Amino acid sequence: MIRDQETLNLLLDTISRFVRERLIPHEAIVADADRIPDELIQEMRELGLFGLSIPEEHGGMGLTMEEEVLATFEIGYTSPCFRSLFATNNGIGGQGIIIDGSDAQKAHYLPKLATGEIIGSFALTEPDSGSDAASLRTTAVRDGDFYVLNGTKRYITNAPEAGIFTVMARTDPTKKSADGISAFIVEAGTPGLSLGPIDKKMGQKGAHICDVIFEDCRIPAANLIGGKEGVGFKTAMKVLDKGRINIAAVSVGVARRMLDDALRYACERKQFGKPIAEFQLVQAMLADSKAELYAAQCMVVDAARRRDQGLDVGTEAACAKMFASEMCGRVADRAVQVFGGAGYLAEYGIERFYRDVRLFRIFEGTTQIQQLVIARNMIREHT
Repeated sequence: MIRDQETLNLLLDTISRFVRERLIPHEAIVADADRIPDELIQEMRELGLFGLSIPEEHGGMGLTMEEEVLATFEIGYTSPCFRSLFATNNGIGGQGIIIDGSDAQKAHYLPKLATGEIIGSFALTEPDSGSDAASLRTTAVRDGDFYVLNGTKRYITNAPEAGIFTVMARTDPTKKSADGISAFIVEAGTPGLSLGPIDKKMGQKGAHICDVIFEDCRIPAANLIGGKEGVGFKTAMKVLDKGRINIAAVSVGVARRMLDDALRYACERKQFGKPIAEFQLVQAMLADSKAELYAAQCMVVDAARRRDQGLDVGTEAACAKMFASEMCGRVADRAVQVFGGAGYLAEYGIERFYRDVRLFRIFEGTTQIQQLVIARNMIREHT
């Protein structure tokens, strides 16, 4: 739901200019250095990008879901690593507190997340617990006014930069299901919390992940999100519904960039005396990409509007994430094909996007998990 179109247009124009004037020129630099320059991070803070979806009463912009995906379309027009830095504050790193946190937790942490003073991170996945998130082994044992955490989390986005972690841990060992899982806020620097080395990845250089290790890590009982045990998995699923819509939105934004680059190259590159854009087989790749991009964009906006209406969007979020991320992969493949041999070279940038977007079909629920979610929901509604 768009509240003020004029204000939104101003925000979208500002983000678009920032992307084109500041971020795109730094794409290759960041990829080579595997690091986003501090001055760009500060500019992101000043633009309010760390607080897009954090409520206004806590210092954020409080964008609706529809407004947020429109902003993400613009943000997605550049390397995904830039969005990754601030997206966890607006998404999986901050939404658990926004959705189920206590008033005290919101008042203490959300203003810091909104300004980018701290980076939020979401610690759910483990070495033996990925798609089967309910089987996680990290434990949290109550000890007076504290909980003692033990376990290892894996592939945790922004962990090297994080100021706080939303951690899913098992508080009831007698329950092997999701009912025994609780959510906690753990501050970086807490004794017993350590980080593994930064993982080397296929793509998205500049965005970092690593293991997060808890060894007798004592945290205040007040850091149990919402002050209630056993509902952490439900919190995680609420967070992931929103996150999946956002991944679908960034898939649309990056696909638009890749298609624009492919179209530009096709109009400039000449073979047999004319631009390759005039060849029908090249036109077919461009047309297929445009149609799929349009379909994904419509799905994302529709899912966002439904969430703004307070509807259960578990199925729609899964559909949008599945289709948009797969679409983005197909657009990337066609874009490389349009570029031909040049598409295989680093200097043109399209091969970097080809590697970057491969992750969209994996994190926050693989395509196969989305298929299961969609089918199970369909069957449940039918019976």
